[in-house]
Amino acid sequence: MSMEADWQPLPPRARTMFLITHVLGWGLLAVPALVLVDRLLARPWPALPAAIAALVLLPAWGLWLALRRYRHTRWLLDDTGFGYRRGRMWQVETRVPRTRVQHVDLKYGPLERRFHLASLVLHSAGTRDCAVAVSGLDADEAARLRDRLARQVDDDDDAHATA
Repeated sequence: MSMEADWQPLPPRARTMFLITHVLGWGLLAVPALVLVDRLLARPWPALPAAIAALVLLPAWGLWLALRRYRHTRWLLDDTGFGYRRGRMWQVETRVPRTRVQHVDLKYGPLERRFHLASLVLHSAGTRDCAVAVSGLDADEAARLRDRLARQVDDDDDAHATA
């Protein structure tokens, strides 16, 4: 088992990207919430506080989720394969053994390009969790991870071909 110190955090730029995407996403949910408040509450007195609560609480919820997502996401690459850990209350740890990696992709969305970040997608053999995506990685680090994992796949293929 790998030591806790081996698990790598996401770069601080990922926190900024998560904040933007979560606050905007949850903030946009305030619009249908306002329509719902308008339809359900006919009188202005209860409708106004409910509308203000939707406009404030939903983006605030997004802010809180973004900070937690950033703080509790870690990754690891060692001789056995790739590890991805996220969550605090409901923790999820995914390990992809290097022998199961089929191929590796990098994805760069508009915000990721803006913050020099990337998403690493590992496609593995099997049916359960056959693709593991890690967003918010430094773009250069993600390219190094992709190259190292691809090299491991090639080395394993070469070893099987000569055996």
